[in-house]
Amino acid sequence: MDRRKRYKKRAASSVSAIKLDLETEGFTYRKWGGLQTCKQGDWLVNNGGDIYTVDAETFVKTYTEVSAGRYIKTAEVWAEVADKAGAIQTLEGETRYMPGDYLVYNDKEGLDGYAISQKKFESMYESC
Repeated sequence: MDRRKRYKKRAASSVSAIKLDLETEGFTYRKWGGLQTCKQGDWLVNNGGDIYTVDAETFVKTYTEVSAGRYIKTAEVWAEVADKAGAIQTLEGETRYMPGDYLVYNDKEGLDGYAISQKKFESMYESC
C-alpha cells in the first residue's frame, strides 16, 4: 500500500523569491539539521520568514510567478507522515525530521524530496 498522498499548496501560500543569477561558486549554510548547498541559478526563497534555497530546475518546474517577486507553488506534491525520526537527502543537502513530520516529494517517484513539520505542512497544503 502506497502511504503517499497527493496534495496542492493552498492559494494563500505565496513566497517571495529571487534567482541567484550571479557569477558565483555558490555557498553552503546550515538549516534543518544539516548542511545545505546553493549553486548559481538556484532561488533564494522567503516563505513567511523561513529563508532557504531551492534548486533552479525544481523551482521552475513547481512555482509560478503571481506578481513581481511573488510566487506560488502550483505543482502538486506527494507526501507521507514519518513514523520515526530520520533524515532525508534533498537536492540542496540533508534535512532531519521527527515522527509526525511530513516527507514531501515534488515527484511521484520520491526523488526530489524534503521534510516539513506537521503543523507547517497542514497550514500550507490541502488534499487534492
